[in-house]
Amino acid sequence: MLLTDWHEILDNILPDESNEAYISDIFVRPLINALGFNQKEHLSEFKTGNGTVDFATRKNVDSDIFALSKINPYLLIEVKAPATGAGAKFNLSEGTPQYINTKEQIKRYLLASKCNTSQWGIITNSVHIQLFRRHGQVVFPATPSILIKKDNINAIVSHVKHLIDNPPKALTVCIYNNKGGVGKTTTTANLAATLAQQGKQVLVIDFDPQQGDLTKSLGLHVGKISLYDCLSDRNLNIHDTVQPFTVKFKSGKSLQFDIIPADPKLGNFTEQELATRIEKGSARLKDALKVFVHEYDYIFIDCPTNWMFFSQSSLYTCDVVLIPTKHNNLASLDNAAKVIKELVPKVKAARRDGGPIALPIFFNGENITPPQLKIANQEIEAIITREIKASKFNLLPYFYPKYIKSHTNTTIFSLPNYAIVAGAAFARIPAAFKDSTAAKYYLELAKEYFIL
Repeated sequence: MLLTDWHEILDNILPDESNEAYISDIFVRPLINALGFNQKEHLSEFKTGNGTVDFATRKNVDSDIFALSKINPYLLIEVKAPATGAGAKFNLSEGTPQYINTKEQIKRYLLASKCNTSQWGIITNSVHIQLFRRHGQVVFPATPSILIKKDNINAIVSHVKHLIDNPPKALTVCIYNNKGGVGKTTTTANLAATLAQQGKQVLVIDFDPQQGDLTKSLGLHVGKISLYDCLSDRNLNIHDTVQPFTVKFKSGKSLQFDIIPADPKLGNFTEQELATRIEKGSARLKDALKVFVHEYDYIFIDCPTNWMFFSQSSLYTCDVVLIPTKHNNLASLDNAAKVIKELVPKVKAARRDGGPIALPIFFNGENITPPQLKIANQEIEAIITREIKASKFNLLPYFYPKYIKSHTNTTIFSLPNYAIVAGAAFARIPAAFKDSTAAKYYLELAKEYFIL
């Protein structure tokens, strides 16, 4: 739409008098049109299988008219009024109770049974607007919650249209905890192997140059063009850093995922030297890897524990952070809380594009007895209570994702201990490629967080 049209629309929205139906007609329908969907490519009151979303859209394909077939939606839109009938504000700025509830609502719709093809969701009340992306089981922000003004509405619509017209293929995942010894590298390698077994195209970046454990565990070495070379010289082709890791089985079948090996050169510089040598600092890795988000299904980043250049770069690059913990290591639980409430928000503020988000924690590679689980839960409850009192930050969804008021489910996904997982490193093959039990465990982990 023309700029003057949006000016007129925004002028006609009276915050204290506008209800949801009015916002749908005067603001959302023109938005749908501006995003490139015609009258036969959108539906109102679409039944998702888990509630009714206000609008669903999809491009028509040949004779499949979305308004008639009513299947396979692509974009869902949940509408709120800027005020209730009594004049109370419905505030969609990030962090408000209304925002949190609406965010969970669009997530629920995107993951519903009739929306398996949905890749995008929008929440708006004509005052704020936010775009969410869905990848498998993960729903995460593609933009921040943006305050709509006359001087930015055209840019907002243009940006949202560009994103939904050019969806990235990959989900970028950083496996991180600000505490060592929780199995980050083992998790990275075995998730990559598991998803490769599921037919996914996977790229792994070993961004721990001082240890390089993932690279060593797979028997790889840095090539002629290294990651440091590409970070410091934009003219180099980062595809030249990628090496295939292939396993051939007795059946004749082979499986592969790709890896960018750890570059020891990166470990030779101080933080200050890295800032000088690498333009844009911790933001540079995200730029360098952009080309891969349209080529792979999953990109995993393994990084060191310390909150320095490499871990900061990794979180700056990713869509989501997967956090391994140990039930019998209380420091790993405390540090997981620090990642969620402190480090992720810090990176999110620097990026200003809505990401990254933290996924719920999981217990990694330990068998848990009921008494041990009771102690772990007591510590978790203490951490949750402490943070609510100290900063009003609610860690409950990150530690107990299945917990709701009517059903106090404190289940935390747990990956069992299995000796062959550790021993697989000596064979230079991830355990998920070697052993059916290990493969089963890591497939359960992948299904818990990523794949349907």
